[in-house]
Amino acid sequence: MKKEVIKHLTKDFESCVNHTKNDIEFWFARDLQHLLGYTEWRNFLLVINKAETSCETAGHPITDHFVDVNKTIAMPKGASKEIPDFMLTRFACYLIAQNGDPRKEQIAFAQNYFAVQTRKFEIIEQRINDWERLQARQKLTFSEKELSELIFEKTGNEKDFGIIRSKGDKALFGFTTAQMKQKLGVKPNRPLADFLPTITVKAKDFAAEITIFNVKDKDIHQGNDIAWEHITNNKSVRKLLLERGIRPEELPPEEDVKKLERRVKTHDKQFINKPEALDD
Repeated sequence: MKKEVIKHLTKDFESCVNHTKNDIEFWFARDLQHLLGYTEWRNFLLVINKAETSCETAGHPITDHFVDVNKTIAMPKGASKEIPDFMLTRFACYLIAQNGDPRKEQIAFAQNYFAVQTRKFEIIEQRINDWERLQARQKLTFSEKELSELIFEKTGNEKDFGIIRSKGDKALFGFTTAQMKQKLGVKPNRPLADFLPTITVKAKDFAAEITIFNVKDKDIHQGNDIAWEHITNNKSVRKLLLERGIRPEELPPEEDVKKLERRVKTHDKQFINKPEALDD
């Protein structure tokens, strides 16, 4: 396909995109019909029906991607009438293109256009998830540092923090820190939190924050009392997770957060050194 044709088709497809009040993009099926070179609505409707079947087979609710609407069109002598139409998500457009005739230049373009754009969304979504996990892990580091300093201030023993944290893990997971590392395949010298999913990292952080607050507020000094406070808070957080159907000890391990951090930093550096990469 010639470069000029690709540019022309890209402009056509982008000109037909619409947005809901929540800024969700969509295309009208009547517009897509013409973009894909179908002259008869009834023929295009057959392709839409196949795409809906593909959507359902893939495990996605059809109504999330194919929304029935009516469109009013002008008629001769000032009259008007309503015709059936669909609001289509980008995923729906991709499925329609996949079920069209690839020998048509417009459909061959659309198959690749919507596939690439869908992939971009997946990349953005993954990067946001990675960023949230990194932020949660960093926040836990700060909370545990503050708790460690607070425990030393109250007890004068720098070893108390490790013991108290392990007891907190036992209350949260039902397993000690060492047992959880073995369960998840984490090396003994690596922090358990570096391999936990975001929800569990946030759970540990929440329990630590409550402990910090209560140790200060209640002026707790004894190591055993601080340990019991931390155990109680982790038990409460565990209870909340279980009520929502989440068993923290059964969640699979995530990628090493150190590797994740290096990858994100590398990508950021690439964008700084090569700004045009942002347009790819």
